[in-house]
Amino acid sequence: MPRKIIIDCDPGHDDAMNLLLAFASPELEVLGITTTHGNVGLERTAHNALTIVELAGSTVPVFAGADRPLLRDLIHAEHVHGKSGLEGPILPQPTRTLEGQRAAEFIIETVLANPHQVTLVPTGPLTNLALAFRLEPKIIPLIPELIVMGGSTDFGNFSPAAEFNILCDPHAAHIVYSSGIPLVMFGLNVTHQVLATPPRVEQFRALHTRVGDVMVALLEFFKKSYETRYQFAGPALHDPCTVAYLLRPEIFELQAMHVEVELLPGPSFGRTVCDVWSVTGKTPNSRVAIKANADLFFEVLLERISRYP
Repeated sequence: MPRKIIIDCDPGHDDAMNLLLAFASPELEVLGITTTHGNVGLERTAHNALTIVELAGSTVPVFAGADRPLLRDLIHAEHVHGKSGLEGPILPQPTRTLEGQRAAEFIIETVLANPHQVTLVPTGPLTNLALAFRLEPKIIPLIPELIVMGGSTDFGNFSPAAEFNILCDPHAAHIVYSSGIPLVMFGLNVTHQVLATPPRVEQFRALHTRVGDVMVALLEFFKKSYETRYQFAGPALHDPCTVAYLLRPEIFELQAMHVEVELLPGPSFGRTVCDVWSVTGKTPNSRVAIKANADLFFEVLLERISRYP
């Protein structure tokens, strides 16, 4: 039986690739896509999600959610993803429209209707999840697992200490990480091991398909900031680590840790403080990915993308 999931995202180049990976995987039943502020504003992330649904030939419903963080000022990452959030490829105009229900309400309703069956896969700021948990705490023990792209065991990418998704809404992240729901965390420390190097990009180009060409265009635009800031050989595919883990968990090595989100103002605001060596004695609340088999990751991604025309 396929695993039921909801993907909460802010597309975003790597969000788009993650959606394409999920839609091409019969092991997963994507019940809905919820969108939030993040890489660009909510209007764009919702539109981009509909666009990728159209590209994939999917009928998965899309629900718009939070357009701002719980408390902090709004931030975006247009310098990485471009003004639209999906600069690079020529993409279809969506024919489907957003659902009338808000994201948090959809999450609540779906979890209550499918107790202990719906895995949440957030790959953007965690505002929608935090709102759902506060609006209806009854859902918290009914969620079997959270697969989160966010944070890091070491340094940040939007501040010296904080990863972008967590920094967008640290207060929401605190609510989610302290919820008690089993959580698997994919932070920068592991996603930076999964780079779309030129030879890997050429494998997608060699597919000679519409979706393969879109992947190439996404990767070619996405690599620019990684070459400039990090001198990486290609862009890091952060968000697809989540769905790849659901498909092939052996790609990653995980370590149990207690993770807290720093909420005090200052240079460490939004940092995920990971107790790597168990020095606090606190019970681990997360399984944190620490190593990735990049070759196996791209083998899975390429095989699934090759299923599209």
